[in-house]
Amino acid sequence: MTTTRRVLNTAVGIVLVLVFLAPVYWMVNVSLQSSDALLRTPPAWFPFDPTWSGYAEALRTQGSHLVTSLVIALGTVVFTLVVSAPAAYALARFRLRGTLALVLVVLLVQMVPGIVMANSLYPIFSGVGLLDSYPGMILADSTLTVPFAVLILRTFMSGVPGELIEAARVDGCGQWRTFGSVVLPVCRNAVITAGLFSFLFAWADFLFAVSFTTGNTIQPITVGIYRFVGNQTTNWNGVMATAVLASIPAAVLLLTAQRYVAAGITGGGVKE
Repeated sequence: MTTTRRVLNTAVGIVLVLVFLAPVYWMVNVSLQSSDALLRTPPAWFPFDPTWSGYAEALRTQGSHLVTSLVIALGTVVFTLVVSAPAAYALARFRLRGTLALVLVVLLVQMVPGIVMANSLYPIFSGVGLLDSYPGMILADSTLTVPFAVLILRTFMSGVPGELIEAARVDGCGQWRTFGSVVLPVCRNAVITAGLFSFLFAWADFLFAVSFTTGNTIQPITVGIYRFVGNQTTNWNGVMATAVLASIPAAVLLLTAQRYVAAGITGGGVKE
């Protein structure tokens, strides 16, 4: 029975890997072929005569958009952690009136569709001059990343042993020093998890990006690809090259931080 289960798990794993890798392989394959080669029948399954013209075009037209998305994503991570970490600590460790109600509100915020958020924020951002600006995009993305980070960090911080906090207080540490010197290092995996998901959401966001930018000042890579496809419908190697470049930061982060993510998601669910 155990052998059969292992075989089934292995088969399922292989199928999942193939399902996820097939689009990636085809995207890279198309990005390395010329436009003429893509029109051949049947299509080439391997770029025997690779060309880098698509990547040159992508860097020339989308390089600034990649930098824009990087700034927005990193800003969202910083803002999310600065706001959500103290809030999660307060909800987890302090006996505040209405804590459960506030957690319920945070959960409800996670259920609000993004289009509703965009429609609500647009007149506010327009009135205070946050359209086509980095602060505006960071605040917009944070409306969804902060509640998620609060839930992740609160669950983990609730499992921090009270003895550690009491020992720090006995040694003369105040609330902020205890939070920064004891709680955050213990919750490192959860902090990395919250930061990683915040980065990925901000990097892949399209709804807020297309709603709050016009392309005159800043333009994230998701909107850049959207408009690039509309203008270059015959230059598919350039389009796919842009998609490959846009996927690299997310792939690198997931590969380097996967063990922290696994520990951050499951660590707060078990208490002794």
